[in-house]
Amino acid sequence: MLQIVNHLNADKKRIAELETKVVQLEAIIVQLFEKIETLMHSKNSRNSSVPPSKDENRPLKNQSLRTVSGKKIGGQTGHEGTTLKMVENPDKIIIHKPDFCTNCGSDLKTSTFEYLNRRQIIDIPPIKPEITEHQIFKTICRCGFCNVSEFPVEVATAISYGTNIQATIAYLHTRQYLPFSRMSEFFNDFCNLPISQGTICNLLEKFAQKAQPAYDLIANKIINQNVIGSDETGIKINGEKGWFWTWQNKAMTYIAFSKNRGFASIESNFSNGFQRAVLVHDCWSSHFKTLCKTHQLCTAHLLRELLFFEERYQSKWATDFKTLIYKALELKKNLTPLEYEKPTTKRTEILLALNILLQTPVPKDQKDLCAFHKRMTKYSDYIFTFLFYNYVPPDNNGSERAIRNVKVKQKVSGQFKTERGANIYAIIRSVTDTCIKNGQNILFAFKTIAKLKAE
Repeated sequence: MLQIVNHLNADKKRIAELETKVVQLEAIIVQLFEKIETLMHSKNSRNSSVPPSKDENRPLKNQSLRTVSGKKIGGQTGHEGTTLKMVENPDKIIIHKPDFCTNCGSDLKTSTFEYLNRRQIIDIPPIKPEITEHQIFKTICRCGFCNVSEFPVEVATAISYGTNIQATIAYLHTRQYLPFSRMSEFFNDFCNLPISQGTICNLLEKFAQKAQPAYDLIANKIINQNVIGSDETGIKINGEKGWFWTWQNKAMTYIAFSKNRGFASIESNFSNGFQRAVLVHDCWSSHFKTLCKTHQLCTAHLLRELLFFEERYQSKWATDFKTLIYKALELKKNLTPLEYEKPTTKRTEILLALNILLQTPVPKDQKDLCAFHKRMTKYSDYIFTFLFYNYVPPDNNGSERAIRNVKVKQKVSGQFKTERGANIYAIIRSVTDTCIKNGQNILFAFKTIAKLKAE
């Protein structure tokens, strides 16, 4: 009897151990399913704010957020094309006349020739540095005073590099993103002018000092604009983390380097904020601390996040929200300037639909979707601001374009070595981007700046 009892106790103990094991295994299975779900529906640059550089596998091209425009592929009707055109007064003319008859071999030098046709070749002549010597003189007036002429402002030392070289270095640095080593190689091979990397660094420092007034002017102009987009991106400074910020609109771009991504960076550049402006951004918390007229959330960011929720959870709520945003974007295209200033039925319908959508609960086990729902409820007044102002864009793509060049620079040239180097790039690139937006020749503008006296 005692043996039977012992066996029963052993069986109960074994059953208890197995039940515990089953519970543990079930918990592991749940975790694995969650992991599989996460891996199957991971975030990338197409469905979130993850930059393309961090995509494990690039998203399919046929799954873009762009909608069909209805236009044919290629150049549109009325598009002004460009092609090579002959000039009336070429720099050089080479005459080609036959010397002898290709039939009988007779000499044709004394024959009368008739003009038949012409062709032109456009080329760049070999570049040779041009050295200009400046000489000053003195003379004594009949009154006895000794008069001495002065060197021009830009001729400050016994020998120096001219304004064209300074402007070209700034252009290659911020517009073509060349690293110092390749710039040095370019001047040596293409311009027959050896310039060391140290000299390039010094010339950029002097150019940035000359460009500082233009940089400050851009900042002062930005403050008084009625709409401003802002964005930021991380960058490596000698292996350490840094940040580039931008504040921009259609006419100008201001870029600044900072050690942090917080509100301190905004305050150090624009301490009084933008009291007249609608601030367009990607919902980064620091932007909401900025003093401004109101905000506009980037709809492109919202659409990417909603696409992720559609893919992962097959969320109808996300689909409805995405459809509502597209409806608002379509309305934006058709609103007249006067309709922004008065109530419109379609805009009211969109706002009511948004209110109903935000009052609709989402599954509590979908934590990231719940967080998005909470964020949209908190900032609901800033989702469709663009439907109330004609000049406000629905997205922050302009800021992303303005700040993307920093990433391009990093990919081509590598990290910045010093904070001063990052500040120099920010100054010159701000002028570069502003020139581009205003249809100005960048190199011509840089040559003008290079002629100034450094402060």
